[in-house]
Amino acid sequence: MKFVSTRGGIAPTSLDIALAAGLAPDGGLYVPAHIPQLAVQHAGATLADTATTVLAPWFAESKLQSQLAELCKNAYDFPAPLRSLSMPNDHLLELFHGPTAAFKDYAARFLAGCLSHLRDPAATIPTTILVATSGDTGAAVGAAFHRREGFSVAILYPDGRVSPRQAHGLGCFGDNVHAYRVDGSFDDCQRVVKQALTDIDLRTRVPLGSANSISLGRLLPQTAYYAHAALEFRARHGVPLNFIIPTGNLGNALACWLAKRMGLPIGGIVLASNANDVLPRYFGGDEYAPHATIATLANAMDVGAPSNFERLRWWHHDDSELRTSMRAFSVDDATIRDTIRHAPDRHGVVPCPHTATALHVLERLRADGDIRPWAVVATAHPAKFETIVEPLVGHPVDPPPALAAALALPATSTPLEADIAALRSALQQE
Repeated sequence: MKFVSTRGGIAPTSLDIALAAGLAPDGGLYVPAHIPQLAVQHAGATLADTATTVLAPWFAESKLQSQLAELCKNAYDFPAPLRSLSMPNDHLLELFHGPTAAFKDYAARFLAGCLSHLRDPAATIPTTILVATSGDTGAAVGAAFHRREGFSVAILYPDGRVSPRQAHGLGCFGDNVHAYRVDGSFDDCQRVVKQALTDIDLRTRVPLGSANSISLGRLLPQTAYYAHAALEFRARHGVPLNFIIPTGNLGNALACWLAKRMGLPIGGIVLASNANDVLPRYFGGDEYAPHATIATLANAMDVGAPSNFERLRWWHHDDSELRTSMRAFSVDDATIRDTIRHAPDRHGVVPCPHTATALHVLERLRADGDIRPWAVVATAHPAKFETIVEPLVGHPVDPPPALAAALALPATSTPLEADIAALRSALQQE
């Protein structure tokens, strides 16, 4: 299996090189030269077993091939349950049972394992994993690489645009994990990280890697939980499962699309966006037009220029074909609040603001007469957003044990201007 850049400026390369680099040298995103097809009929006994089967084609020529089962066992050692909601054919795929209570734990742990195995044992300078986060990615990456030999982590997050508990979770690790609160938006953080990853002079001084959804090491492992849920659902019900996915940088939804293209029994894919409606406008027929980020209650989706759109467009011949692959809806803050407030009665769950956007889209589909089985993807635990959720549902939302333990730790972060010079200086001082 060879991998190329979405911008066509590099020769086909190996998965191992793509994993270590994060971003292609020409500034594009790595994509596989072709998408392998799977004829899997049943999910594995565990999520890790399914992940090993689904990821095997990608790793066929990798140095990591013999370690794949071990990597999956370590990364997917907590469940991704598909639970039924109050109404028939309504389901919730819970992806928040990991150490930082967000879906990004699965792929971050998998990537950390891969990079540890690929690291040159003779290297004397730690590799710095750069990550821009709109709330949850940074904590997942910090947890995955915390105290991992040969690595440090630099987390960039938009100051004042993540929840208090998210901010605490980004700065509570210490040791080899450094949190920077950036004077700007998530798009500013992402821009600076991309500039650093293509800065040849900086990379000669500080070995760099990426753990954002621009990394194949984040994208590919996210296909596993969609495959597992879809295979189990088909085994029980005999039909494909459809997914509604809260969407910011588009990586999680792209993983679902990729699993479907590989042949997994996945039906429709619908994106649920907040007021940052670049994707809903595009899938509605407008030109793709990134815009400045709008701050919303669903802050992890506050993305005005979703990076993975470049991959999605590369995989389609033209806009017309791409627009047939999925649909997208925008949900404003007032509707997010209303959905959270009524979700316990309507659906039997307390959602985080991001999950609430998808629940509202489900309600819209049902109102339009869609009776197919849909799974809303629950991307984070509601306790991470207690200042929003608790006043709306009228009672405390207890954090899961791992989140509670993190909140009990002290947390620190460093202010950073939103420019490459500031980041370059910070990295060379670490």
